[in-house]
Amino acid sequence: MRLTFFGSSLVSSYWNGAATYYRGLLRALAGRGHRITFCEPDAYGRQQNRDLAEDPEYARVVVYRSEAERDALIETAFAESDWVVKCSGVGVWDAELEMAIAERSGGEVQTSFWDVDAPATLARIAADPADPFHTCIPRYDHIFTYGGGPPVVTAYEGRGARVCTPVYNGLDPEEHRPLERNAEPEWDLLFMGNRLPDREARVEEFFLRAAALCPEARFALGGEGWGDKPMPENVTRLGHVPTARHNEVNASARLVLNIHRVSMVENGWSPATRMFEAAGAAACQVTDVWRGIEEFFTPGEEILLAADAEAVVRLVRETDARAARRIGEAAHRRALASHTYEQRAVLVDRILRSPTPATAGGLE
Repeated sequence: MRLTFFGSSLVSSYWNGAATYYRGLLRALAGRGHRITFCEPDAYGRQQNRDLAEDPEYARVVVYRSEAERDALIETAFAESDWVVKCSGVGVWDAELEMAIAERSGGEVQTSFWDVDAPATLARIAADPADPFHTCIPRYDHIFTYGGGPPVVTAYEGRGARVCTPVYNGLDPEEHRPLERNAEPEWDLLFMGNRLPDREARVEEFFLRAAALCPEARFALGGEGWGDKPMPENVTRLGHVPTARHNEVNASARLVLNIHRVSMVENGWSPATRMFEAAGAAACQVTDVWRGIEEFFTPGEEILLAADAEAVVRLVRETDARAARRIGEAAHRRALASHTYEQRAVLVDRILRSPTPATAGGLE
């Protein structure tokens, strides 16, 4: 089938946490015979900070820079595609794209909204009855989400969605795989994530306060926006880490920390991309606590849980390299068995090819 996506960026992970998700899932869909066009704006310096030097072989990438180019791409998409998909968080003309695609629903071309931050989207529209997205939801043939589980499905269907299907982050074994590790890891605890308003306070608690409480350990922080943030002396700033280096960086730490945004924690069932990347590298993960974690990794066996900075420090001090290796390898086996993008694509493929896509969903 011919699929056209309007999303943030496929070629750049710069201020774009969804890049790995798009790449893994679209590669897997292309492997199942779909022909994919990905339309992305020239915005936020992403085109100037590409981490894919060449466009990927599994999708045609089209960059647009003006409203006229945007509108022309919408026309072309509906003339040439079987499905037209608007992803959340494009960053430029989101409302206009959502409305334009919703208005064309009901014809031969199927339409979808793919929400890569569903808890935040639902919180936003709940707080604003005049948000125009309310009128779009019932028009789309299908709502896909990057995660969110039963609470997100219930919320979207309660707002008129024909059907809502979570398609979780996953592992791309071609990109994220175990590396030979040094006898002595470079860092004791690593966190990679951009500085965002609804994440910063949690980073202060789970990472920065933990670093201050554990001065003998080596902490590393990757991601954009942290340059002017005061840090304990035992924290190394890595800045933006391109996706091509995620595997290497994850493999350089004894423990890899996952800190989720507030909305994801409150909702639950929202494993971040970095969790599956770290599992692919067979890294031992420490994650904050949220509902649904056990559906992805078994606490204590495949992942470690921390409720606050003190718990993080305890795990840093008590989890030696041998235990970390055992847990990381168990997470890798679980991810390969249950959480690859190829497995996610089976569900999506079934929905895309169904003669009644509004009823072909199911949790995956």
